[in-house]
Amino acid sequence: MPQFCAIGLMSGTSMDGIDLAMLLSDGENALERGPSFFVPYEADFRQRIAAGLEEAKAIVRREERPGTLAELEREITERHADAVTRFLAGEAGKWGQPDLIGFHGQTVLHRPHLGLTVQLGDGPLLASRTGLPVVYDMRANDMLHGGQGAPLVPAYHAALARTLPKPFAGEFPVVFINIGGISNITYVGESGDPIAFDTGPGNTLIDQWVSREGGVPFDAGGAIASEGGVIVSVVKRYLDSPFFAKSGPKSLDRNDFTLDEVEGLELADGARTLAGVSAEAILKSADHMPEAPRLWIVCGGGRKNPHIVGDLRAGALKAGAQVILAEDAGFNGDATEAEAWAYLAVRAERGLPLTFPTTTGCSEAVAGGVITRP
Repeated sequence: MPQFCAIGLMSGTSMDGIDLAMLLSDGENALERGPSFFVPYEADFRQRIAAGLEEAKAIVRREERPGTLAELEREITERHADAVTRFLAGEAGKWGQPDLIGFHGQTVLHRPHLGLTVQLGDGPLLASRTGLPVVYDMRANDMLHGGQGAPLVPAYHAALARTLPKPFAGEFPVVFINIGGISNITYVGESGDPIAFDTGPGNTLIDQWVSREGGVPFDAGGAIASEGGVIVSVVKRYLDSPFFAKSGPKSLDRNDFTLDEVEGLELADGARTLAGVSAEAILKSADHMPEAPRLWIVCGGGRKNPHIVGDLRAGALKAGAQVILAEDAGFNGDATEAEAWAYLAVRAERGLPLTFPTTTGCSEAVAGGVITRP
């Protein structure tokens, strides 16, 4: 099978910056992970994206860009192009010559019940600026086939599961946890398509809380939460949401959960309680899996919060399962989503499915993505 060297670009719901990763793959089983890179957004640009989330609430058709969204989309694209240039000027340029780019863009609206999802990112502009083919808009075709457009990472998680080293190889079922602004899981059994769905808030509520109450963008290393305690009644109120009783596929918008339940708490108690919410929501996802997981692998920025990970480990241990970080399996937990976007770009180039009925609820396994060439 032909292999392609691809760059994946991801700017997630945490709005902290651009993750870049390179890999060599055939979009199926051949997989060689390359270098990765991160370009942070400065605080005022993060605020502009946050303001864009509010403007995006007026969108009823995917192509609409009310208010300042058209300008924001162009700047996001330009920043991605500059990030690619910087990436290729370093280690990535020595590792391989890229054949294409997988471009996620910045999600500003996700309303799966309306068949509407909007990612800011101009694929043709990025192709023009980088001189490389760009695969973008990977969620839309899934929605046209009745899917929720998310999560899209499961195809890559399933490939990673087949590469697990000893002593983790063969520990099926394996569940990958991606803790970004929103958390999602991918259940990988010994056979069959992966099963995936969003589990609930990941870092987003914690970030919103410490930003509003503490004036900092995120709880670095869980330091704020370490001074507080879990308010169990608040965790329970969050988990009483009808969302958690639904089986997958299911997906969330960044704004589907709010800070209402933690109003009035001290800063540290709120941060620690919201970390507990993130962990308990993930553990609760096992209620909707065919078999109890034997191994959970934590990826994404949330793996750096020791309270989320500690709560996950304690809960999984009660069920006889093990929780490890991506690095424990030899993976790069910061780069996993960007790697996934590179992998999906290769699959799109080859016309392979990006999503499955078991991951997004689409009517059939669906290829997708728009490919634009410079």
